Amino acid sequence: MIPAVLSWSSGKDAAYALYKIQQSEEYQIRSLFCTLEETKRRVSMHGIHESLLDAQVDSLGLPLQKLFLPKNLSMEDYGKIMNEELKTIKQQGISTFAFGDILLEDLKSYRERQLNSINIQTIFPLWGKNTTNLAREIIDSGIKAVVVAISCNVLDNSFIGRVYDKKFLSDLPPGIDPCGENGEFHTFVFDGPNFRYPVKFKRGKVVKKSYNSDSKDDTSWDTSSLFQDLILP
Repeated sequence: MIPAVLSWSSGKDAAYALYKIQQSEEYQIRSLFCTLEETKRRVSMHGIHESLLDAQVDSLGLPLQKLFLPKNLSMEDYGKIMNEELKTIKQQGISTFAFGDILLEDLKSYRERQLNSINIQTIFPLWGKNTTNLAREIIDSGIKAVVVAISCNVLDNSFIGRVYDKKFLSDLPPGIDPCGENGEFHTFVFDGPNFRYPVKFKRGKVVKKSYNSDSKDDTSWDTSSLFQDLILP
């Protein structure tokens, strides 16, 4: 089998991509790769602390390669740091990098350009799938996840901290992608068909954070998010 690394966010899409690859006989996931903010040691966008991440991958029985990034990193500097890290991964005999992306064409193209430039193949096992069907497929597979972040622009606070299940899907307002593909919500997976045991956690505080444009004339992407902190028991 072809050795590969999977980009890991701790959420349902990455978890299901891992499960699908493990079911195939073409690729072998040698390790997971995750970026964290170096000061708070949390997964970007998901807000999951490193301690929960470690518990998660321990249950999966896979090594995790972590890259700690400075806060407010420019895209140019991010690209340089990632390029050096990817070269190191390639030196480990890895020829393929896998992602759980579904629909975001710009992101997929960026990943392909970055990795193809150093001759690493990219694979996207969930790419192009209908997200309504995929959401139910993920749940039916036995993957269990909790919603750890929501965009306040599109969801109210009743959705934060909930289990990602069919009741959650049925409660989503019209126009919300059932996989959260437009950034509506993010999840943390605590159990699944390839987990050796469920990850135990307690729900901590819910924190609100706002992200605003630097320009007073541009508020098109101004947004607030709620984050559900998870704590090891």
